[in-house]
Amino acid sequence: MNDIRTGVIGLGAMGAPMARHLASHGFLAGVWNRTTIKADTLAAELGVMRADSPAELAGQCNILLTCVSADKDLESVIAQVLAGLKHGDVVIDTSTVSPVLTKHLAERLERIAVGFIDAPVSGGVEGAVNGRLSVMAGGDFATFSRVLPVLESFSSSVTHMGPVGSGQATKAVNQVIVAGLAEAVCEALALSEKLNLPSERLLSVLTAGAADSWFLRHRGQSVLENRFETGFKLSLLLKDLKIIQSLARNLNINLNTVDAAINDYEKLVTAGDGNNDISGLIRRKRAQMSVADEE
Repeated sequence: MNDIRTGVIGLGAMGAPMARHLASHGFLAGVWNRTTIKADTLAAELGVMRADSPAELAGQCNILLTCVSADKDLESVIAQVLAGLKHGDVVIDTSTVSPVLTKHLAERLERIAVGFIDAPVSGGVEGAVNGRLSVMAGGDFATFSRVLPVLESFSSSVTHMGPVGSGQATKAVNQVIVAGLAEAVCEALALSEKLNLPSERLLSVLTAGAADSWFLRHRGQSVLENRFETGFKLSLLLKDLKIIQSLARNLNINLNTVDAAINDYEKLVTAGDGNNDISGLIRRKRAQMSVADEE
């Protein structure tokens, strides 16, 4: 695809920086967002069109990249772009949604000769801003190869995992690890506070050894300083984990780490912490340890 004209739908914490990287590579033709002011602002910044509707954007582009929050949002967007899609266009979805929905949408688009790549990403807001995301893609390999420059524009790693749905399946595995690390790191740091350990020296020791992880390295200090305002919203991780829980039921398997994380994050969302970074989990771990002290 020599003439790449990409439209981005969904300009949140991940979508907006991805759009900026697309623009810097000359791939961005226009944007659309449910909240119009976000689209107006970014379109003016990047010098691209702000479409009045998803269908209008689709009509002006040959690649559509979607980055939305949930299954119902993606279903709605695809329904709205159908009128503007053309034979040979490609839709790339970078959201985290159900693999079942992904396959259904791909089949729907295939009937009108439009390609579909499910390409969820990992790396957090920092990765999106710095163009260092990891992309796990599913779909027809020839279609994937056509849109590879688009994916590479905001990523440090792009991997084709197999047919449609493979990207979302890989993201499910990724999120189990993310949730497990968050559980372990937050519980461990809550324990360190109980033991009155010096935080800076503690983090230096931990990140130099086998306990090191992206989560500890990027969130350890902010967790201990009670800063939870940036990063991946815990309400979104909860959504992802519930998708994984549904997959586990369909496979007739138990995922104990996922179940424990869902229990913790549900309580945090109920308490009003849904917009905090997932590292806000330490509040739950501290509360659990306080109850143990009282007992």
